[in-house]
Amino acid sequence: MLLPIVMLLLCLIGGGAVLFYLKTNKPGSKTPLKSSEQTAQQFVNVQDIRENFLYTQDGWLLCYLRIFPISLDLLSSSEKKLLINKLTAELSSIRFPFKFLAVSRPVDISPLISELVTAIPTADSKQKELLRQEIAEMNTLALSGEVVERQFYLILWQQQENGERDLLEKAKRLVQHFEDGQVQAHVLKQHEIVQLCNLVNNPSFIHLEDSIFSANIPVLKEV
Repeated sequence: MLLPIVMLLLCLIGGGAVLFYLKTNKPGSKTPLKSSEQTAQQFVNVQDIRENFLYTQDGWLLCYLRIFPISLDLLSSSEKKLLINKLTAELSSIRFPFKFLAVSRPVDISPLISELVTAIPTADSKQKELLRQEIAEMNTLALSGEVVERQFYLILWQQQENGERDLLEKAKRLVQHFEDGQVQAHVLKQHEIVQLCNLVNNPSFIHLEDSIFSANIPVLKEV
C-alpha cells in the first residue's frame, strides 16, 4: 500500500520539475544579466542619446535645460524682490512637470595660477610677496579638490510615443520664460547631455568637456 503512494509522489515531483524547467527555458527567453555583466548603458537605463534627447530603455524621452546662476549678492533688496516677482509671473503658466538637478563640477584653476606666476617679474617687492601668498593658497585649493562650480539643470520627460517635437517645444518655451525673467538658460545638445551623465555618474572626473571624447572612460558614450 505504501509503495504505490511513494511512486505517485515521485512522479508528481518529477513532473513538476520538468514543467518548471520547460517554463523557465523557453526558446528566445533571456536570463537577466547580473550587475557585473551589464554595460554602462544597461545599468543606467540609457538606450541612446541623440540631438537634444536621451532615450531610456523603458520607453521614456528626456530633455535637459541648463540654468545659469546669477549672483544675488550683487543685487539690492528691491532688485531681488523684482527678480522673484518676475520669475514667479513667468513660471506660473507652466503646467507640465520638471525636475531640478544641481551638481558640483571640479574647476581647473591652473590658468589663474599661471597668470599670477607671470605677473611676479614685473611686480614690486610688496606685490611679489602678496602674489606668492596667493599662489600658495591657490595651489593648496587645487590639491584639496575643493574648488568646485555648482551647475543647475532642469529635466523634462514624456513617453517616447508622444514624439520629440512636443517635448522640445516645451523645453524651448521654458527657456524663453527664464530668459524673459532675466535668467539665462538653454537646451542641452547631444555632447552636453553626455557630459552631464558623466558628471552625475562619475563626479571624480575633471574637465570632462576636454576629455570626454578622447579619454577611455568606461561610462556613457554617444551611440
